[in-house]
Amino acid sequence: MMNVPLRDPDTVMRLVRLGSLHQSRLSFMRILTRRMAREKWRFAQTEFHINDRGEGHAVYTAYAPDHAYSLIAFAHNLPNEKRSDRVIAEAWDATFTLFDGIPTPKDIARLAQNIPLQEAGRVTSTELSVSRANRSVRLWDHVVSALAAGHQPSQDQIDRVGYLMRTTAVYGSGKLGAADREMIADRPEFAVPFQVEMLSVYLTRWFVRDLVQHMADCQAAEAGNTAANLDSAIARSIGIGNSTGLGMAPFLLNHPVLFNNWIAAREAALSRVRSVENATPEAIALFRALFARNLQLLGNWRSGHPVQVTKLEALRDDTTRLQNYLSEMDLAAPYAWDALYRWAEAHLSTEGQEWIVSLLLEPYGEIVDSLAETMAADNTATFRIAGKMSLGELRSLLENIYGWAIETDWAEPANKARAWYVSEEKLEPRLGERFKEPIEAFEQPLAPGRDAAELYACLAHWPSDATVANFLLRHPEHRHSVRRSQIVGRAPYAEIRDNTISDQIMPIDMLRCKLAFFGATKFDPRSDRWVRICLYGNAPMPPELTQENCDYWVYPDLDEVSA
Repeated sequence: MMNVPLRDPDTVMRLVRLGSLHQSRLSFMRILTRRMAREKWRFAQTEFHINDRGEGHAVYTAYAPDHAYSLIAFAHNLPNEKRSDRVIAEAWDATFTLFDGIPTPKDIARLAQNIPLQEAGRVTSTELSVSRANRSVRLWDHVVSALAAGHQPSQDQIDRVGYLMRTTAVYGSGKLGAADREMIADRPEFAVPFQVEMLSVYLTRWFVRDLVQHMADCQAAEAGNTAANLDSAIARSIGIGNSTGLGMAPFLLNHPVLFNNWIAAREAALSRVRSVENATPEAIALFRALFARNLQLLGNWRSGHPVQVTKLEALRDDTTRLQNYLSEMDLAAPYAWDALYRWAEAHLSTEGQEWIVSLLLEPYGEIVDSLAETMAADNTATFRIAGKMSLGELRSLLENIYGWAIETDWAEPANKARAWYVSEEKLEPRLGERFKEPIEAFEQPLAPGRDAAELYACLAHWPSDATVANFLLRHPEHRHSVRRSQIVGRAPYAEIRDNTISDQIMPIDMLRCKLAFFGATKFDPRSDRWVRICLYGNAPMPPELTQENCDYWVYPDLDEVSA
């Protein structure tokens, strides 16, 4: 039996590839929906007190085997001029918290004074996340008006946008006083990263469906009519949007071990599938069916950003090549999945290669899904510097991990044109122009390549048998780079192997990578620094969730699409 090795980190950890990742069965949304279906979670709308102006609150409760979690949603009648996706916004169409348990009237009264304020409010450890969302105004108005007039909204208009509301932040892990992850990490349902946030968004989507129906009912009643009920298939096609900016990008740099575990799980999954000697007829049939459905998902993916437009054109060309290749390929031949991957690597764009990687995992839940258990990391662990390591060993580490950085001319202004800093107003990461703005004094340590190259240069006149401890006694300014290189030496996918402060840096590549692990689709950059995406598009609503529909929902059903 062949055992295909993992892909080389020098190949995988380049930004052009990380910025081409796609959702997969190891995405956090799909891990959650599989768990909820497997454990037979129950769901209930327990309160819905919204007036005809769209103001009020609602509560949606998810009952896990050992705990209940309640989304408390506050709806607001927001004037158009106050609607903004920027982090500096102070008002939103809806605000939310995921509550640990079932809230009492006293809890809701307290939260009503704080959740609508977001950063200006405060919450407690009974709150697991805090979030907010704005309407996609034109689609919202279209759906409300259509239902109020007694007919269904246009599926084509829905497909063009994909969501009725988009979140502009979903905060967890201690933000604004909410529960720290350590308080809930031992619960099985939250062992995988970002399950709190994914549950919050999943319940938010249910609330949005109910709210748009409620507003249509109110509009129809005002005219003396009865609104149509939103068709369940149309409702499933509507996801939750998200606007994400630079604040998310440094996460991958600041959590190297966690990031390693995400990438390592995906790479291990690919290796396992490529090592399958003989695909069963069932696996082949599922792959071909999901390939066709994935083409439909691609058909609904639109963007106006020139970089993404180019990538989408290349991907559509890739899928045509893939269809032609698959029409002649015998997937029942020995090691056919490995042959398919190697062909893709030789003939497709990076975007196309990663598209097929995600699809290759789909028929193999039995050998892939358990890897979800390896994707978390203990953020409280202390990674002590190995002071006894020789400088010869340290040099070898640096050359292996940061060879590209050692070869970079850091005296060239273009290679250090940008600097990461934290906005004083919103305490959010920002990326500025080093030589045009007075920000260098506030630079954050988010250029590990440059720092590693400086460390390597400083080692030049030290003997190979000297120890790290002796070196750091003389040069404590390099402690962070020594520590990071030792961490990455044990976690090979922990480091982005590209320059994060060059004039060519595209922060959206980092955003795309993280959002793909969430399970996002319809990645649509609005600049090189912020992006809109869709979450849970085509997913069953919570009361509809079963083991039969809990997984492949991300791919549109061809029968429904053509109906």
